Amino acid sequence: MKIAINKAHFPVTVLGPGRRIGLWLQGCSIGCKGCVSQDTWARDPGREMTVARLLSWCRQTTGGVFDGVTISGGEPFDQPQALAVLLDALRDWRAAENADFDILCYSGYPLARLQKKHARLLGKLDALIPEPYLDHQPLTHLWRGSANQPLVLLSERGRRRLADYVDAGADSGGKRIQAMVDGERVWYVGIPARGDMAALEAACTERGVAFAQVSWRQ
Repeated sequence: MKIAINKAHFPVTVLGPGRRIGLWLQGCSIGCKGCVSQDTWARDPGREMTVARLLSWCRQTTGGVFDGVTISGGEPFDQPQALAVLLDALRDWRAAENADFDILCYSGYPLARLQKKHARLLGKLDALIPEPYLDHQPLTHLWRGSANQPLVLLSERGRRRLADYVDAGADSGGKRIQAMVDGERVWYVGIPARGDMAALEAACTERGVAFAQVSWRQ
């Protein structure tokens, strides 16, 4: 089974507790206004890879020492079959190694729709952050971009590991953004506040660094 991936990174420390594998899937049919990851919207067969290869990367990169997996995008539930295979592979890895990492997934779809259409997929997750990003609503809670987005705990592991974060404030985790360099590109991972990316771009421009391409506008 192939899955379309925009990028993968380790360690991610701003999208869930601890040191995490971050997987951003490629392709989104929702296109929320103000999304900072518009580079993940287009469907792109050139970004497809096998789930087995992706899992091999996860194993090699982490050495098996990590706290969780965060799946974002793009819209993960736009690839339901591939997502199911990925979640099964992660759960099999966890069982085989007697590991205790959690699996957290983002979605721009309403929770009610996911419960109706993708209940089996939800059963494979430990936690979910659903609902569309609403640019006119404030950033109020940790790991969530707008106030309408809840942290939904879906398993005993999820409740044990993430219950303390359900009502946590946006700044309670310390930093909200981390940067990483990939060749000539700089990636920013996390949940920026309103105006953060424009302010960053302006500050870089003042210092003679021009952004040739950015993910928060097309």
